[in-house]
Amino acid sequence: MSTGSENAFANRHERLAGFPIAVGSWAIDFWDMLITWITALGDIVVFGGRTMSWLVSRLPQRETILPNFYQIGVLSLPVVALTGTFIGMVLAVQSYSQFRVVNLETRLGAIINMSLVRELGPVLAATMLAGRVGSAMAAELGTMRVTEQIDALSSMGANPIQYLVVPRFLGCLVLIPTLTIMADFMGVVGGWFYSVYRLGIDNHHYWENSQKFVGAFDLFGGVFKSLFFGAAIALISCHRGFHCDPGAEGVGRAAYSAFVNSFVVILMLDLTLGIALDSLYLYLWPQGASFI
Repeated sequence: MSTGSENAFANRHERLAGFPIAVGSWAIDFWDMLITWITALGDIVVFGGRTMSWLVSRLPQRETILPNFYQIGVLSLPVVALTGTFIGMVLAVQSYSQFRVVNLETRLGAIINMSLVRELGPVLAATMLAGRVGSAMAAELGTMRVTEQIDALSSMGANPIQYLVVPRFLGCLVLIPTLTIMADFMGVVGGWFYSVYRLGIDNHHYWENSQKFVGAFDLFGGVFKSLFFGAAIALISCHRGFHCDPGAEGVGRAAYSAFVNSFVVILMLDLTLGIALDSLYLYLWPQGASFI
């Protein structure tokens, strides 16, 4: 056997011998990642349980709740309203050409408003809340953890979760329905304005079809989902802030991981709750109105 053949055989033998090692290493890494996710999920569940216990047993004082309500709700209204307006216009632009092909331009109001109140309004409001408020909450609480202010609260006899987490949780839970309704309203106005005054769709047929196909259950479903979105944003953001790594890098990592994790959970909840609400709608109204 030549030297080249011997080297090729040896290299092949080494690759075959190293394959089980690579598979084992990948399996170990995957198992470690799975354990990390399960541990983090359990930690968030425990954190949420402690938050709910304080929420039920004793509400925070008014001086603590009102500033959080102002930061979460009032200051988020402009960006939510602006986002909703442009999303309504974008829906009109993207849907018009497709509906014109099948001569259903007058149905444009129905699809725009239904998409807004059922899906896009709640998801966009929650995304803006996670980006603006969730990251800020994680960074603020993370800075307090790094500078040992949370430990100082504990040493003075105050419970950090009752003093810091519960007001933020209440703010997100109570005010996100209002932000969702604002996003829906501005999206409906934006879609109507562009469809009627730019695309030339008849105003009467636009609103008549919207009223025919968009009902109270659609609005209720969007607002109902937003409650879960707000609770998830508050718990994830506060949890990331409470368990922030030391240093400025840890605070930054807590801020962006709070937004990313909140956004992923929002999409997961949107899918799950959307399937459940659609099943409930078909159960209550099996003969729904046909869009065509």
